[in-house]
Amino acid sequence: MRKILIVREAGQDASSGTDPSISKSQHAIEVTQDWGYTCHGVSVFSLRCENISPFAIMPKMADNRTHLVLENYIGGKFVPCSRHIDSYDPSTGEVYCKVPDSDKEEVEAAVKAAQEAFPEWSSRSPAERAKVLHKLADLIDAHLEEFAQAESKDQGKTITFARDRGHSQIGLQLPLLRLVHPAPHHRLQPDGPHGLRQLHRPQPCGSGWIDQPLEPPPLPPDLEDRSRHRRGQHGGGQAQRDDVSHGLDAVQTAGGGRCAPWGGEHRVWDGPAGGGRPWCHTPSAPYCKKLSLELGGKNPAIIFQDADLDECIPTTIRSSFSNQGEICLCTSRIFVERSIYPEFLQRFVEAARKLKTGVPTDTRSNNGALISQEHLEKVRGYVKLAQAEGGKVHCGEGVDTLDLPERYRDGYFMPPTVISDVTDGSRCMQEEIFGPVACVLPFDGEEEAVRRANGVKYGLSATVWSRDVGRVHRVARGLQTGLVWTNCWLIRDLNLPLWGDEEFGDRSGRAGETPTTSSPRFNAPQ
Repeated sequence: MRKILIVREAGQDASSGTDPSISKSQHAIEVTQDWGYTCHGVSVFSLRCENISPFAIMPKMADNRTHLVLENYIGGKFVPCSRHIDSYDPSTGEVYCKVPDSDKEEVEAAVKAAQEAFPEWSSRSPAERAKVLHKLADLIDAHLEEFAQAESKDQGKTITFARDRGHSQIGLQLPLLRLVHPAPHHRLQPDGPHGLRQLHRPQPCGSGWIDQPLEPPPLPPDLEDRSRHRRGQHGGGQAQRDDVSHGLDAVQTAGGGRCAPWGGEHRVWDGPAGGGRPWCHTPSAPYCKKLSLELGGKNPAIIFQDADLDECIPTTIRSSFSNQGEICLCTSRIFVERSIYPEFLQRFVEAARKLKTGVPTDTRSNNGALISQEHLEKVRGYVKLAQAEGGKVHCGEGVDTLDLPERYRDGYFMPPTVISDVTDGSRCMQEEIFGPVACVLPFDGEEEAVRRANGVKYGLSATVWSRDVGRVHRVARGLQTGLVWTNCWLIRDLNLPLWGDEEFGDRSGRAGETPTTSSPRFNAPQ
């Protein structure tokens, strides 16, 4: 029988019954009639009971007082925090989780723990590290459904999307963990703890890291730490260390210079440009730290008159609106050759209207909710701005209404929105919206298409649609992006690095390149 961990605030009445397998020090734990485990207070994540899955932590939302309480994970232990941030269920708008709001001392404790773990972990052979990471991958793989449920609840994405190994946060990490070969052909020297702002890890090469999860703070990193803790990687001298310090102040502290002299060798930021840009100055430059930035994307699609629209339109719908448009690689500027522009626009709007935006747990839903109320208002604001600038909204926000169950009407939902008649210089065409909004504009000629596609400060990815192989290669060479897809989208090999040009930054390093060379990645369907 499945056991569900139910977390309640301190002070609520407990159910009757006891479980002899649970330590008396965990006095807040009791067993209910339906074999759910009821826990009170912030010590919930100090559980060490083997017959409770560490992953089955989705609460039964009996009322709006019921929520999870997370802790920092520092030095192989779950550490209570004095301050917390409310985390909301995007589908209902209700608080369901309390996340630590870490201060300077807690961040410094995580840094110190990573530094202490580094010598032992980095001294292990590649085979030893591979063994640990492969076992971690196996444990995560065995509990992917729990991760999917948590990711969907935490971020508002549909359960279908969260279960997709090729797109979910944890699903993307499994192949990276298993790519670690016990006998590499060349040696990568560990270079000390890394300060991370994303989920890509440096551990295969023997480095330690300090993780400041995204805000609104995601639950999946916490689940991942539970899998490490259960696997025992932090006990018995096994020092592979993931020190997680949650909270807005944690990011500002590690990234904002208050603990800048610490011994971390590499800082990584994955988020909006406004947050990552200061890292170039305060925490990194004075101390000569390596820095990787992923500052967003404003990705173009260029669709020529000879494109196969039967293939192009459904793929561009997916590239524009998958996961509510909350993917850095999503298409947001669509340039269509003028001779096919009317037909494309009509068919594209019709296809967008067919997408179902609804409850994330409903497997019929194509899209779920946006990540937060603030983000929903930001995305809606761009649509209003487009209208004020003369743009036409064909479907979606302000045009179509959503039919949602009563409980979900306060959720952060927005239907796929298609806009035309805006200028290239409008904010909707220049700034990353990161939502279900796509602007569709006509162009005349190859040279114009390339020039306009390059007319933004971002350079992450692009897609080109044409049957003319020579044209495809010419356009790809002219685009100032790190990645070009032709007649497809999101076909990729995670063995390769991911980078971009201009203000996108560099996510994972350019393998085999010098600071004066660049080689855009070129992907085509097989």
